[in-house]
Amino acid sequence: MSKTALITGATSGIGYELAKRFAEEGYNLILVARSLENLKETASDIKNSAGLVNIHLIVIDLFEKDAATTIYSKTKELGLTVNVLVNNAGQGEWGLFTNTALAREVDIIQLNIISLVSLTKYYLKEMVERKEGKILLLASSISKVPSPYMAIYAATKSFVLTFAEGIAEEVNGTGVTITAIQPDATDTDFFHKAKAENSVVYREKSLFDPKDVAVAAYVGLMNNEHVVVPGISNKIQKAMNTLIPDTTIAVNMEKQMKPSQKTEGRTAPSHPASHRERRSINEQNNQNHGDYILAPATKN
Repeated sequence: MSKTALITGATSGIGYELAKRFAEEGYNLILVARSLENLKETASDIKNSAGLVNIHLIVIDLFEKDAATTIYSKTKELGLTVNVLVNNAGQGEWGLFTNTALAREVDIIQLNIISLVSLTKYYLKEMVERKEGKILLLASSISKVPSPYMAIYAATKSFVLTFAEGIAEEVNGTGVTITAIQPDATDTDFFHKAKAENSVVYREKSLFDPKDVAVAAYVGLMNNEHVVVPGISNKIQKAMNTLIPDTTIAVNMEKQMKPSQKTEGRTAPSHPASHRERRSINEQNNQNHGDYILAPATKN
């Protein structure tokens, strides 16, 4: 019997690549994002590459307070069993904390923490009752790193990592596993949504390929790993950070996250799905935000 993976933030970046990977492995999909048009294009891409999978599309804004409850209610209403939950959706806001907008940062906490916790709560309880299931949580390489210019984002990802490690131990032996992944800066639309496209790290540094991150996440999830750190350089940096004082780490991060002085460099994601989302994001209307649209199950 085919299993089903629910993936948030599924239309670009790591979420998009994870959706493709799960489909290639024979999973049916419930894809969650804010844009119906981008979800449809993602579903079309997957059908063209993965073949016979059922794909449900849920258009909803996870910034909204009751979004997680709505998602859970709709999957229950349709009798869908979620065997794998991928809490991928997340955003950040770049800038000095004294200059950034409080309302935006509260929204980020809602998205990165509250919606994530709520979805995890709903589906984890069912998984434990069934004695079967997996949950993947997107943390970050800066989950344990003080990060000037990204203080709120780093703090939310610190929560995600600690939360994942805690509940992973709680469910040990139940047949359910929890995995957190800590990717470094990745070639997605994240930096544009965070208004960080002029930061040193985005403009000047090399970025991870979302497909490579998705592969590492999938393999780690299937191997029941608690924490996945993709990339050799990322692993080395994580090990070094355990030896370096936080004050020194904060100084080093400030150099990475401060505004770039270069006039040339990266200005847009090269990852096709992320570039598509960047191109369309300013054209999206907000009429469906806070509501849901559920596309019927489809087969290719």
